[in-house]
Amino acid sequence: MNLLILGAGAIGIYIGGRLAEAGHRVTFIARPAAAEVLRQAGVRLKFNGEEKTVRDISVCTSPAQALAEGAYDFMVFALKSFDTTAALAELRAVTPTPPPIVCLQNGVDNEPEIARAFGAERVIAGTVTTAVSLVKPGEIMVERERGVGLALGHALSLKITEALTSAGFKTRVYPAAGPMKWSKLLVNLIGNATSAILDLSTAELFADRRVFAIERAMLLECLAVMRALKYEGVDLPGVPVRLLAFGLEQLPPFIIQPLLGRAVSGGRGKKMPSLHIDLHSGRRPLEVRWLNGAVARHGAELGVPTPVNHILTETLEALSEGRLSQEDFRRKPEVLLRLLNG
Repeated sequence: MNLLILGAGAIGIYIGGRLAEAGHRVTFIARPAAAEVLRQAGVRLKFNGEEKTVRDISVCTSPAQALAEGAYDFMVFALKSFDTTAALAELRAVTPTPPPIVCLQNGVDNEPEIARAFGAERVIAGTVTTAVSLVKPGEIMVERERGVGLALGHALSLKITEALTSAGFKTRVYPAAGPMKWSKLLVNLIGNATSAILDLSTAELFADRRVFAIERAMLLECLAVMRALKYEGVDLPGVPVRLLAFGLEQLPPFIIQPLLGRAVSGGRGKKMPSLHIDLHSGRRPLEVRWLNGAVARHGAELGVPTPVNHILTETLEALSEGRLSQEDFRRKPEVLLRLLNG
């Protein structure tokens, strides 16, 4: 297949690099500096104790350049959610009918935004559960490989699934996008905003009873919103979401706390949560508004209280923008608890 990858971060390199290695024709759209690295050195994949360099790729710096150079079976959105609006505007300026878009972004609001821009028939919802990090431009490290999920309902869904499977991905298809994307959102929330705010590892978070209480309340809010949407959790590649939901809702905290702590710490490998990485490396903006913020926003629309997700969103954005001091929260759960308790 001939595909276009919009975004040369960890997920874009992971998906595009492995598909190119399997013989598919892959073109990346990347910012000029990253594009030059890809042209000169290709992409470098580190996983399962192996290192592979893939040079048989094409690289462009804009949708206009990429679409002028050829036709594509589909394109992949592998961007941070805060880049979606600008990417759609740039794409819309080039064509009213882009190739079908496989959306592998975090959150639950990107597919609807893409559908508003180009029509629901051009969107294929997807998710990546593999823990992967960008070592440097063009080079990724797979911390723990799990797989890729795709929603059915599009004529290309099964064909793309076959292409991913042929490239070595563990793939799974889902009858509907909503339960899959919300299940991934639930997983993305775990140990993410609290780690960034308190500057603690996930192991430290889940060892502290006070912080675990925050985590559990946050996740229960997400499950309540999912229930209001009539979405049941679905198991994702390598992630038993239904067991997670059962444990949060049915088991006492003293049982689920150590179980979830071991699972989260082991599942991420050495990788810190994404919001922690972005906040403490000075990247702006953060994706929290598309994660915890999405729970709060949909909760407000549905009449479901989500105070913990709302406060975590507002606190993390204030820390990112310098309206609150990171030092005031660093390793101080009691400060965050005071905010949450009003």
